[in-house]
Amino acid sequence: MAKEKKVQQITDMDVDFAQWFTDVVTKAGLIDYSGIKGFYIMRPYGYAIWENIQAVLDKRFKETGHENVSMPVLIPESLLQKEKDHVEGFAPEVAWVTHGGSEKLQERLCVRPTSETLFCDHWSHVVHSWRDLPMKYNQWCSVLRWEKTTRPFLRGREFLWQEGHTLHRTKEEAEFETQQMLDIYADFCENWLAMPVIKGRKTDKEKFAGAEATYTVECMMHDKKALQSGTTHYFGDGFARAFDITFSDKDNTLQYPHQTSWGLSTRLIGGLIMTHGDNNGLVLPPKIAPTQVVVIPVASHKPGVIDKAQELTDRLKAAGVRVKIDVSDQSPGWKFAEYEMKGIPLRIEIGPRDIENNQCMTARRDSGEKKVVSLEELETAIPALLDDIQTGLFNKALANRENNTWAATSMEEAKEIIDTKGGFIKTMWCGDLECEMKMKEEVGVSSRCMPFAQEHISDTCPCCGKPAEKMVVWGVAY
Repeated sequence: MAKEKKVQQITDMDVDFAQWFTDVVTKAGLIDYSGIKGFYIMRPYGYAIWENIQAVLDKRFKETGHENVSMPVLIPESLLQKEKDHVEGFAPEVAWVTHGGSEKLQERLCVRPTSETLFCDHWSHVVHSWRDLPMKYNQWCSVLRWEKTTRPFLRGREFLWQEGHTLHRTKEEAEFETQQMLDIYADFCENWLAMPVIKGRKTDKEKFAGAEATYTVECMMHDKKALQSGTTHYFGDGFARAFDITFSDKDNTLQYPHQTSWGLSTRLIGGLIMTHGDNNGLVLPPKIAPTQVVVIPVASHKPGVIDKAQELTDRLKAAGVRVKIDVSDQSPGWKFAEYEMKGIPLRIEIGPRDIENNQCMTARRDSGEKKVVSLEELETAIPALLDDIQTGLFNKALANRENNTWAATSMEEAKEIIDTKGGFIKTMWCGDLECEMKMKEEVGVSSRCMPFAQEHISDTCPCCGKPAEKMVVWGVAY
């Protein structure tokens, strides 16, 4: 049940979830609209969240031996055409540059929708020996995909992301890479963003264009829809053959290397909003929040109040807490509503009576619970409260997923669940594309993944009645 609404300008999430989302991203100061559909301006507060995401993941990537590089933004059409499945997968979303200044270009240039072909072209020049491998690269950049339906963070035409690209001597090394990076994504979603994930493999229909296998982390949003939050891809040697990337192996034979790619984007910020937000605005997990604590002086016109509030701020900053103080002339009530909207995890209020009693009042953003904290315990009590908020947000999101995941043994049962309850559906699947399409057309769900943690729901596929050994999670996805 959504929290009681206090900020009237936000649409109630249970009345119109899509409008609620739009209200939050604009009124919390995350996004502004540009003059071109699908191109958004990420304002400082929104970008600060992305910077925190970058900082954590960049450290993890470097710890696992990856290096950052920068590839061009434009791809020649002839280069894009080298991998048939890949170009067909992206063709409808590609934007083309046809002129340089006033002159028509001899060859169209694609604004990168992803960079596999650029990396492959580069590797064909620099990889010669097994000693050159592995190549473990990552880049932080923007990409452009000409989406028909757009929404801030979730489906922009231009968006920020990271894309990892690696090249390996053996299939085993490349497959290990895809699993390792998927585990990093899963750990980040769960332990930093407080978003529980289902890890699994995509069906052939849903896998990345040109990949042999695609793996995913899927999350459930507050409205019970699915969000694909990060993917890793094993390409085998298909791209290497298309781009003539070869190396001399230890036995002096010429071999094709095995390739992977993996990525996640600013859609994670959309996931944060839709997983934890409420009718008062954003709710940010403390680990990723740009500001973890806001200190608000109460009756700040009275002697010593602002000085004491600043002292608390300085102490918390020294203890490693991301904290700000608001000494503006706005009323405390206005400030409370403002920082609720921005999702700051913890508010500290301090006034003359608190100073007399050597205490402060804390208010949690997630639950609204207030608690008196002794100033002598400030450096231990505040981090402990932040940890508790982080854990509480994860547990609440996990309960939402568990309480809205259903097993079904027939298409009729699956359709009734979607029509009356929503959420994720677990069924067995025979592996046929025809049955996967039937679930989409008749039930209205797409396959999210074949989870690594398999369960035996029944012996047969709900679509055709044939024997089935794989369990699939289905859902309506963003």
